[in-house]
Amino acid sequence: MWIRMPHGPTIQQMFAKVAPGYDRANRVLSLGVDQWWRRRAVAVAAVQPGERVLDVCAGTGDLTLLLARAGAQVIGADFCVPMLTRACSKAGGRGARPWFVGADALALPFAAARFDVATVAFGIRNVADPVAGLAELARVVRPGGRVIVLEFCRPRVPVLGSAYLFYFRRVLPTLGRLVAGVDAGPYQYLPDSVLAFPEREAFQELMVRAGLLRPTVHLLSGGIAAIYRAEVPA
Repeated sequence: MWIRMPHGPTIQQMFAKVAPGYDRANRVLSLGVDQWWRRRAVAVAAVQPGERVLDVCAGTGDLTLLLARAGAQVIGADFCVPMLTRACSKAGGRGARPWFVGADALALPFAAARFDVATVAFGIRNVADPVAGLAELARVVRPGGRVIVLEFCRPRVPVLGSAYLFYFRRVLPTLGRLVAGVDAGPYQYLPDSVLAFPEREAFQELMVRAGLLRPTVHLLSGGIAAIYRAEVPA
């Protein structure tokens, strides 16, 4: 495994700050369901053994490792090296081992059509230009390949939606600060960014604007999260 140093601004510093407690906070704040969401994303991607997969905004490598365990040849890319350092330590020396590279999602250091599949979990809303980020994923995936996005969503069932908003706005920032051991900033950014980001049909339109075909959406946990899948034109 190897890491190439990236470049980037303040959001990169924010993720570096939360890296030590990132996995712990994810499990607590989602009650552990975030890993089930990632397993569903692997299933929707329909990854076949030996396929080449790029996992962008890989963070501490949870999705990257699941893709590797499915038999794929995986590279995990992220612009925050402290996150990737933790990903490397989690990969260990047993089983399929992905590679990790520091990279900007808007300027991936890979040739066109190199991968069969590109994935991004809970990261596309952190990209400065999501359409350009999706277009960059499409660029590095072969014609006919797949782009998979796992992202938070907002439930539309009235009771669940109200409870979700209360938890997201009132509980999560404080709980995240206590569990991760950082100030409330990063965990205030999380609900703010989710609530402002396009979802469902609006996000599918972004995929089409990026040049992807036949976008679909698979809602999870009553609409709290969503998996989007689209294809690169053949």
